Amino acid sequence: MDEDLIRFASNEIINHVNANPESADTVQGIHQWWIQWPNFPESTQVTVTALEQLQRDGLMEMVGAGNRGLWRRRRE
Repeated sequence: MDEDLIRFASNEIINHVNANPESADTVQGIHQWWIQWPNFPESTQVTVTALEQLQRDGLMEMVGAGNRGLWRRRRE
């Protein structure tokens, strides 16, 4: 997978949660609304990979909401 795309998506996600600290959304919502893709949206797998990396880095977390997961900035 293209590391530049993953880094771009990660930066967009972090910029969004820094501007909107209480925001939370599904992978699909983040992919569509949080990331301002320069051309056409990339594969959602880019967003998933970026979120997983941010989770490993301790910046994002996934929480359950019914039968789906919501991603948000990691809470202390």
